[in-house]
Amino acid sequence: MDARNYKAVETLRSGQMVTVRATRPEDRALIFEGFHDVGRHSLYMRFFKAQNAITDQELKYFTEVDFIDHVALVVIAQLGDKAEVIGGGRYSAYDHHAKIRRAEVAFLVHDRYQDQGVATLLLKHLLTIARDNGITQFEAEVLPGNAKMLTVFSRTGLPMSVLRVGVDNVLHVTLTVS
Repeated sequence: MDARNYKAVETLRSGQMVTVRATRPEDRALIFEGFHDVGRHSLYMRFFKAQNAITDQELKYFTEVDFIDHVALVVIAQLGDKAEVIGGGRYSAYDHHAKIRRAEVAFLVHDRYQDQGVATLLLKHLLTIARDNGITQFEAEVLPGNAKMLTVFSRTGLPMSVLRVGVDNVLHVTLTVS
């Protein structure tokens, strides 16, 4: 599979049809616009700090990916004649030569679309690509108060471990992908 052309049509819990697809460099403007519609609490849950703006360097990181070790997907909702990014997910692999290939995974979902299954869809599609690329574990750092993300991970049915780490008791989640 060529993940650079990855695309799937899905249905949210609300019944709205969306497209899950590979992020492209030309998505910079859509991602920039969508980022400013995400609430402060959601940004804090994702970045673990107050994040009021997205930098050019971050936009480059989010949109210029190789689709092997660094994969990024967006969920697009069509609102009339306008497309809107309502969520994004990515993984970044490390331990490239290890028997167990691990990747950090992260998500951000627009506030209006939370509890609609967006992160679940992103995770499902990232898992498909990860398996094709030989990734065997997903890891994530999750704030203890982010029950929604923990629920997304636990509902995969995959073997999962959760450890508290650091002074802030951040949760280190590991999913066995294959």
